[in-house]
Amino acid sequence: VLFGCTRLTMAEGAPMRSDYKEEKEKEKDVRTSNIVAAKAVADCIRTSLGPKGMDKMISSPTGEVVITNDGATILSQLEVHHPAAKMLVELSKAQDIEAGDGTTTVCVLAGALLGAVSSLMTRGIHPMSIAESFSHACQKALEVLNSVAIPLDLSDRESLLKSAITALNSKVVSQYSNLLAPIAEDAVLSVIDPKTAINVNLKDIKVIKKLGGTIDDTELIRGLVFTQHASHSRGGPSRIQNAKIGLIQFCLSAPKTYMDNSIVISDYQQMDRVLKEERTHILTMCKKIQKTGCNVLLIQKSILRDAVNDLSLHLLAKMKILVVKDIERDEVEFITKTLGCVPIASIDSFVPEKLGKADLVEEVGSNESKLVKITGIPNAGKTVSVVVRGSNKLVLDEAERSLHDALCVIRSLVKKKCMIAGGGAPEIEVAMQLTNYSKTLKGVESYCVRSYAEAFEIIPYTLAENAGLHPIAIVTELRNRHAQGEKTAGINVKKGAITNMLEENVVQPLLVDTSAVTLATETVVMLLKIDDIVITR
Repeated sequence: VLFGCTRLTMAEGAPMRSDYKEEKEKEKDVRTSNIVAAKAVADCIRTSLGPKGMDKMISSPTGEVVITNDGATILSQLEVHHPAAKMLVELSKAQDIEAGDGTTTVCVLAGALLGAVSSLMTRGIHPMSIAESFSHACQKALEVLNSVAIPLDLSDRESLLKSAITALNSKVVSQYSNLLAPIAEDAVLSVIDPKTAINVNLKDIKVIKKLGGTIDDTELIRGLVFTQHASHSRGGPSRIQNAKIGLIQFCLSAPKTYMDNSIVISDYQQMDRVLKEERTHILTMCKKIQKTGCNVLLIQKSILRDAVNDLSLHLLAKMKILVVKDIERDEVEFITKTLGCVPIASIDSFVPEKLGKADLVEEVGSNESKLVKITGIPNAGKTVSVVVRGSNKLVLDEAERSLHDALCVIRSLVKKKCMIAGGGAPEIEVAMQLTNYSKTLKGVESYCVRSYAEAFEIIPYTLAENAGLHPIAIVTELRNRHAQGEKTAGINVKKGAITNMLEENVVQPLLVDTSAVTLATETVVMLLKIDDIVITR
């Protein structure tokens, strides 16, 4: 009876306690699962950090191969299924949009912060306490970064160049950084007013990839470039001086009937008449174009029928009009902004006032690597074109991505005109100052802020590890130098020592670091607040 009573008592009191315990265990399991998945993504790209970082070869199911060490590119190519891991992919995209550089840094930092969260939770600290402490520490970290920043003026081209070269030094095409950095700098400064600009619209800089040649042949063109060839099917010109340029959105070919109509021809006379009318129709349009003084014609691609036919090309060639066909719809806005011309939707509205002007239009290059260049545009809009060349598709794609990062670095300096030392110097300074700050706090918050500070050491640690140096010795030495007041001391991966980063010209925009810290902390805090994953049908 006593044994039975004991069983009865346990059975009455157990359900409530066991349900609560199961719920807590479930929350813990969900958080652990999220942290493990997100950390796995961060560890995947950790080896790509820094100038000595490794590259990844990504092979798609279609057989396409991509070689890169850009964090955002690697993560965008990964097939990620776990919802928490997808958040890290989105994190790198957000950093790419905001700053353009530091996409690997932001994921590595988020991974380290998640590691800190994991150790704090094993001590029994509530996730909400950790989230609040991390948000508080993030504000303090931003204050530290702002305190070590160096103000910059956009007229100081040398400092802009240093930042762009630092960004390019970690890329596959790092040996060409002295060529690509000045191109990126000139391109950005050409499309803005340095005195008043607070942002840069990178759509005003058109990057054109062309296979053939080497990266050394990459050039900046203050004008317009088309990858489409000039039409030579009927012996048209390939060079026009004092060009008057028209951009048309209608078709220079015979009109067609509606889909449900058809024309039935019963004899040869009717066929001859149709062909004659077709020729007359096209000739009338070509004469109207010639009458306006237009000698360069850009024809937008048509999806309904051929925008031009052999007859119209033959007539335009006889009139010595250079024709570039198959202009894409999304290029129209850039062309009109550059040339100052107006797109013409019908032959009746083709008037001289809608034409653009240029000193020279010519086709350059040989065989497959031909380009049509338009230069010497009076009152040109604030746009430029960059032609990137490469010996193969893999190098060409990576050169374009690297140039985009360099452009984004200059844009970051336009947005926030401050720069900081690179080489892990700001991260160690943040770690040291936050550790000192945590000593002034009490209780759980002190623990959390200290763990947050220690997570920042992952950046210099990874830089040293990827460079083949002894990470613990290097980070200890770096911490010691910062404790002595050397705020710009960082890891020189080329010399394998701790040096002053400003003297080594290793600098980066402040926006890259502040954005990385803010976005990484936001993502970690968001993951902390998730206690269950619900799958819907």
